[in-house]
Amino acid sequence: MNLSKTLFGQTIQSIGWLIFIIFLGLFLDSKYFEEEIYHKGQLLNTILVIGVYIYLFKTGTSRVREQLVYAFIIGVIGEYIFSIGLGMYTYRHHNIPHYIPFGHAVVFLGVYFFSRKSKVKEFRKQIELFFTISIVAYAFIFLLFKNDVFGFVLTGLVFYSLRKYPKERLFYLAMYFIVGIIEIVGTSLDCWFWPSKAFDFFEFLPSANPPSGICFFYYGLDRGTLSIYKRRNKQVWTRFKTIRNLTQ
Repeated sequence: MNLSKTLFGQTIQSIGWLIFIIFLGLFLDSKYFEEEIYHKGQLLNTILVIGVYIYLFKTGTSRVREQLVYAFIIGVIGEYIFSIGLGMYTYRHHNIPHYIPFGHAVVFLGVYFFSRKSKVKEFRKQIELFFTISIVAYAFIFLLFKNDVFGFVLTGLVFYSLRKYPKERLFYLAMYFIVGIIEIVGTSLDCWFWPSKAFDFFEFLPSANPPSGICFFYYGLDRGTLSIYKRRNKQVWTRFKTIRNLTQ
């Protein structure tokens, strides 16, 4: 059996390698690795993530390259606004690690590749249902056991916003799933932490570390990247939508 033609194989080809990089990279940046193994773990992770970014850029199509650039730029701006400016979350060394904006771009592309795989599109409804059930359960568990009101509200906003983008629902649900993994791993390894209330300010929005629905803010990067690309490539995007509508 050719695994590349199966749902499992195409999942491994897209977000499988992404999850591996997430675990490896965040372990390198962890407090444990820095204190017990090598004190420049964050530098090693930066080299790893930038290396992946360069590989994707060099081997990708013009569209991939363009989106990688937009995602990186929006990632830089978003990090300084939400982390440094608004204090929504804080990195262990109270900085913006160099690998983070590159990582945002890599995550965006990995999820995008996943959502475009042929078998993934074939089983789209089933996969969307799986993600939906998992996300709802995740948000409720965090609400009940970690008093994560902030994350629960954000999860509700995620589903509300997806009403406007039914054809991109799979992409955004998959992004929520991957971001959930990133946040749980990153906070568990002390790479960053979230305050006990939203933005360390709103008392009526207690938060877990991490809040469950934080992917809502990632959607700004996703929408921004796609929006800039669409505006700069209107004819290409029109042809893409036509082909997508014919194949669905």
